[in-house]
Amino acid sequence: MDYRKIISAMTLEEKASLCSGRDFWHTKAVKSQKVPEIMVSDGPHGLRKQPLSQDHLGNFESIKAVCFPAACATASSFDRALLTKMGKALGIECQAENIATILGPAVNIKRSPLCGRNFEYFSEDPYLSTELSGALIKGIQSKNIGTSIKHFAANNQETRRLTASSEVDERTMREIYLASFEGAVKNAKPWTVMCSYNRINGLHASENKTYLTDILRDEWGFDGVVMSDWGAVNDRVKGLAAGLDLEMPGSYGVNDREIIEAVQSGSLPEKTLDRAVERILKWIDRYESKKQKDVKWDKEADHELAGKIEAESAVLLKNEEQILPLDKNDTIAVIGRFAKAPRYQGGGSSHINSFKVTSFMDAAKGKGHDLLYADGYDPNKDEIDRTLITKAVNAAKKSDVAVVFAGLPDSFESEGYDRSHMRLPDNQNILIDEILKVQPNVVVVLHNGSAVEMPWEKDVKGIFEMYLGGQNVGSAEYDLLFGKVNPSGRLPETFPVKLSDNPSYLHFPGYMDEVKYAEGVFVGYRYYDTKDLKVLFPFGHGLSYTTYKYSNLKVSKRKIKNTDPLTVSVDVTNIGRMAGKEVVQIYISAPDDGIARPRHELKGFEKVSLRAGETKTVTFELDSRAFAYWDTKVHDWVVPEGDYMVEAGASSRDIKYSKKVNIEAVTKPSITITENTCIGDIIGRPELAEDLKPLIDSYMHADKKDKNKGSEAISDKMIGEMLKFTPLRGVISFGDGEYDHEKLAKVIKAMQAKI
Repeated sequence: MDYRKIISAMTLEEKASLCSGRDFWHTKAVKSQKVPEIMVSDGPHGLRKQPLSQDHLGNFESIKAVCFPAACATASSFDRALLTKMGKALGIECQAENIATILGPAVNIKRSPLCGRNFEYFSEDPYLSTELSGALIKGIQSKNIGTSIKHFAANNQETRRLTASSEVDERTMREIYLASFEGAVKNAKPWTVMCSYNRINGLHASENKTYLTDILRDEWGFDGVVMSDWGAVNDRVKGLAAGLDLEMPGSYGVNDREIIEAVQSGSLPEKTLDRAVERILKWIDRYESKKQKDVKWDKEADHELAGKIEAESAVLLKNEEQILPLDKNDTIAVIGRFAKAPRYQGGGSSHINSFKVTSFMDAAKGKGHDLLYADGYDPNKDEIDRTLITKAVNAAKKSDVAVVFAGLPDSFESEGYDRSHMRLPDNQNILIDEILKVQPNVVVVLHNGSAVEMPWEKDVKGIFEMYLGGQNVGSAEYDLLFGKVNPSGRLPETFPVKLSDNPSYLHFPGYMDEVKYAEGVFVGYRYYDTKDLKVLFPFGHGLSYTTYKYSNLKVSKRKIKNTDPLTVSVDVTNIGRMAGKEVVQIYISAPDDGIARPRHELKGFEKVSLRAGETKTVTFELDSRAFAYWDTKVHDWVVPEGDYMVEAGASSRDIKYSKKVNIEAVTKPSITITENTCIGDIIGRPELAEDLKPLIDSYMHADKKDKNKGSEAISDKMIGEMLKFTPLRGVISFGDGEYDHEKLAKVIKAMQAKI
């Protein structure tokens, strides 16, 4: 397709029309130039193809499809290869249904456990999020199907999501919220990016040139289409100028006319419109030129794959007295409606019309187990039903072990609104308490999209976190509970003890249309671990039916330049009797140099499969970015010199070994020296030593004279510490009288010239 030729032959009206959708799911065709329309579909964990054009929230039934585990679950796999495999399956499904682009993955950070859409997001950690979303994108796009990574950016709540302004400082935006997109955009190269509803520091994301063009395109090299979230456009002309190519769905021609009028009046250069049209044409042609025909979609095979993915993603949170795996000869009370009718996906635009659902009871049927089932609660109500509880307690009394299937009902979390608390329904918490009174052997299996409080955690012996595990969640539950599969999932988010422990607690969801991200970079474990706050379960936590031993942590060098890469390796041995998979996590702890940085940050992870008794060496390649922070003075990533700790562990709170690495700066960060520059900020720069020494000598001479007068309150340490935080002008007041402002200004000028 000759894009420039087509654009030159198009009328202004045709070009404007191509920049908005025909309906909720299709782009517009340009018949005069034989440009076809293409279809997009909601995702990202299944295909929600709508036969009706005016429906984006799922009010009407979509086609029968396969619901894979949601991102809250697949993130727990810590497995890039698994996400790529899932992506390939989704790509084939899109081929079979003539879908050009699936709307996902969603990579917004889990800032608060209360965000109603957390089930669709990967993690509180941007590195884990961007790595796994990138793997999913590569899988989908390997089948010549586009993706739309979303929602760009700082969209971390549902409350007032169309009007709220996310007030985020530059460093926090770079290190946390943009970082969740950056790696996936640069390395996986999604075909499209979807901008978010919200405003960012007062300006709508859909018309924010800083993010849509300066960062996304010019800095990160994105060359695809930027589309709006459905209804996110505030000012179409400003949005087009900022880099928003496609408005979805459409505005029945209203915004198309605004584009035409802006070009005709000269307020919008036609070349800006042409640029957007060219990007859209390339996107359409990319799909159409390699479009697959007559593709067969094996729904049964994908159903089985969904179960296997969930089995790799479920997290064993607790297993006291090795209550799990279950003994197949025991009498087992299966309690909870979710055992028969599991909650396996979230509500809203990603809701899949599953062609079949397999529950735990379905999976266990005909396997010869002695199971006593009781509903226990009504999932559609919060109220306590004593009749249901009594039946459940009676079943628990007659059993060797009780397995309670609990979690959040659909009404508790969904797109469109945020949760008001972290609790399970009252009827479920009371049910568990009542069962514990008659049965000491209790296992809880959870179905939920984000963290929940567990007031009964200390009393139950086993806890499985299934998250929202897709339509074949029951098969995964059966295989995990009976030990046919060894659990290997790890938490992609911290579970706090209570909601008020969360760092965003005082500022979520904000006040009216202002949402202050006052916790800065201290999101999730970055806050909990730095504060050393007790948590229910830490980031990266997950148990196994076998045991792993770490040893022989090595780093390629103990001293490197701040531009050098570093190779890290560690040996992991399965010292148990069952084959399993361990997730090795690498954290970096920065030196305490006056810069506010988290206790440590995840910078590497690998999932490794080990037979019983087997040892493998796991190797990580860390670039300089792994040690960097965003310096708002230079507006760039900076690696300060100092001693860094490289930590290898099984969670953020289970660090097995660490190694110290000294990093030396190739070039010192630039600094503007004034009379108010503290001496400690420049004392380590050798190029300034000659000019700085007389100032320090003057200050120290005066202080030592004071000390010699007999003051016991003045120590050498006190003088040294005070010197570090004394501005250069201090030498005028506290020196030996040699310096005035004019003489000090000459010294400062000489120092500045050497930087």
